[in-house]
Order: sequence, then structure tokens, then C-alpha cells
Amino acid sequence: MACSSSSSSSSQLPSPSTTVDETNPASISTVHPDIIQTHILTRLDGPTLASAASTSSQLHALASHQPLWANICHSTWPSTSTPRVRQVISTFPDGAFSFFSESFPLLTNLDAAATTLELNHDQDGPCELISAVDIYHRDKLILSKVVETETVTGWFQCSPFRIDLLDPKDVVPTQIKYPAGQESDTCRDLGDDLTLSWILIDPIGRWAMNLSSHKAVSVQRHWLSGEVHARFASILPGEKGSASEHVQCGILVTCGGSEGGELQVREVSLQVEDMDGMHLNGRKGLVILQRALEGRKGRKKSRREEEGRKRYEEYLARKKERKEKKLRTEGTLDTLCVAFGVLGFFVFWLFILCR
Repeated sequence: MACSSSSSSSSQLPSPSTTVDETNPASISTVHPDIIQTHILTRLDGPTLASAASTSSQLHALASHQPLWANICHSTWPSTSTPRVRQVISTFPDGAFSFFSESFPLLTNLDAAATTLELNHDQDGPCELISAVDIYHRDKLILSKVVETETVTGWFQCSPFRIDLLDPKDVVPTQIKYPAGQESDTCRDLGDDLTLSWILIDPIGRWAMNLSSHKAVSVQRHWLSGEVHARFASILPGEKGSASEHVQCGILVTCGGSEGGELQVREVSLQVEDMDGMHLNGRKGLVILQRALEGRKGRKKSRREEEGRKRYEEYLARKKERKEKKLRTEGTLDTLCVAFGVLGFFVFWLFILCR
């Protein structure tokens, strides 16, 4: 149907250069540019549009239309349609296209080789961060919100890096069924059906990155409260040779049941944690994020969603290995201390007896 409408529309145009020549093989150049831009390219998602733009110079020119990419951003992430985020996106070098190219790839393609540089904790970081968050369940939007965070205050820089999406008393109702006695089934379903996007934006530096793994890397039910904790994470490289050599940028979504038997979103938070389980403060967290951004520059950007859980499991394995090594070291030191203590005890009594 799309081809027939394109041909009829083209035959009504007076310009001979855009008229279909039925004697020649079908070509994209025979379709009027307005039809391509209005009725074809608008049906494509971001990755498909980017691929189409690389096939010919004509499609590249048509696909570079900024309103086209703005609509894709707003449909992919409804939180970007707020006036504040719209204004920030307009300041990016190529507008919505730059924002999409920065925000759509996941950070799963970073590795330890990206951090040969040591962290400079004295460098200036962004004075403000904007979080654009969208949560879907089975492709249905259940939460979309934008939060602005000041990063220059002493409270933020010295306290653990944490961004809360909801106020303590806020609860977001959903239509997700949470029947009593079937909590294990609910956890398994949420692991498959829940998706999250957390785009962190620096409005001054004009950069953005998606810190989510798209799908949950773990879903667990708290043994005491009964709440469901869905964790999304990106593993970022940090300071080589320290506990923050690999850090977890973790997003925790806490859900609980309502009286009507439906799931409620009670908390959504972002924190940065090192391999010792310690939460980094705001200043160190900003440095880690900036290094992740620099490590991504010049690298092929991709969206390998299956890598999220794999890298998270590798991080847990490294974390466990580091903990066991630390326990072995502490055990060896304890043994040496006991041995020296016993030796000192015998030497003392030997000295007393031999006097």
C-alpha cells in the first residue's frame, strides 16, 4: 500500500525529475523526497533510520532532519519531551541526533582497557546533572520522570553518590498483578518484562549516557519486607589497582504490593558502588562517570543488551574473588599475630625461668 500511494503521489507532481519511469527498475530516487521524509522515514526507529541514512547520500540528507530525530527521542524516551530536556537537547552539536547517538548505546562495551589513565579527583565536574528516566513493563510505560541534581554542594560531593527519582512518600501505582502466594512467579516475570532507561545528562558539558542495562540483571524478593528489588546496572572501569578498579553503577527499583493486589513502584535510586561494597561519594562518582564518557569516545557504539547481565556476573565474580583474597590475607595476618604472641609468651617465661 505504501508503494502504490508513493507512485500515485509522485505522478501528480509537475516536476519531471520526480516522476516514476516505469521502463526503468524501481529506485528510491523515483520517490518524491517529501513522501520519503513524511511517510517512510517517520515509521523507522532510531537504529533503522541511522542504517538507512548510510545507504545513500539522498537518504542521508533526508534522515538528518532534526524534527525527525526529535520525534524518535520523544517516542523512545517520553521523559525527553519535557521543556527542560528539550531545551538541553537543542544545545547539543547536532541536536536530537547527537543526543540519540549518545543515549541509545549501552555502556556494556566498555572494558578495563579504557582506563589506563589515573583518576584526577581534582578536576572540575558538572555543576548539574539531569536524570531522564523511563520504566516500561511489557512495552507499556509505567513511570516517566525527570530529576535535576546540583553537584556543587558540599553535601553532594561528600555524601554517597545517590540520586532518588521519587520522594520518600511517593508511590507509583501500576496495573501489574501481584497476587499473594505467587511472589516467585512475579519476580521471574519482572526480570523478563521490566525495562528501564536512565539517561544522565550534563547540560553544560552537553553529554549524555544511558546508565541502565535495559533489562534487570537481578530480581529478588526481600526476605523481611516482602518487597521486590529489581536491579539494573552498568559496570564501569575506574581507578586501576584499587577497590574502584571496577564499579557498579546500580539502579534499584523497589516494588511492593497494594491492597488491591497490584504492584506499586515505591523507590527508584541510582548509586555507585566499588568492589568492596562501599558507596563512592559524589565527587568520586562524578569522576568515574566522566572517565566512562572519555573511555567511550572513539569506540564503536552499540546496544548489546545481552552483555549487561554477563558483565554484572563478571563483576560479582571479581567482587567475590577480592573478598576471598582479603579474607585470606587477614587470616594470614591473624595467624602471624597469634604465632608472635605465643612466641613472645614463651620467650618471656623462658627469660623468667633462666634468671
